[in-house]
Amino acid sequence: MYVCPPKTARSHRTVPLPRMAVDAMKAHLRDFPADGPEGWLFTAPQGGPVVYTHFMDGSWRPACAKAGIAKGTGPHALRHHYASLLIKHGESVKTVSERLGHTNAAMTLNIYTHLWPDSEERTRAAVDKAYADRSADAQPRVDEAA
Repeated sequence: MYVCPPKTARSHRTVPLPRMAVDAMKAHLRDFPADGPEGWLFTAPQGGPVVYTHFMDGSWRPACAKAGIAKGTGPHALRHHYASLLIKHGESVKTVSERLGHTNAAMTLNIYTHLWPDSEERTRAAVDKAYADRSADAQPRVDEAA
């Protein structure tokens, strides 16, 4: 096992946890206090950090099977799921990029553009709303505008 610093400086970031994750973490720490001076939140049965292969075989794959998640799905899928949830619920590309630790928003768009909703209807509605305050008399009729 080799424990090393994160890949990049942007890997160090604050990610807001939803209440359900905070509650689950508190319950976990009540039952399994952080391990020793390193403060491991999740430990191997013998103590110390969890080895990836042991995690995959002993926890991840059985949990995926129980949940009906496709065989071969790795933990990185959680990152994509998180990003897609943020996009689905209206977060900006800037916010999604920051939460994922991407170098810039262009990187986020290269991966997730297909998940942002088509804005054709929104652009139409934006223009309609902008001109909705004008009185009907001030607006040219279609046959006059041509």
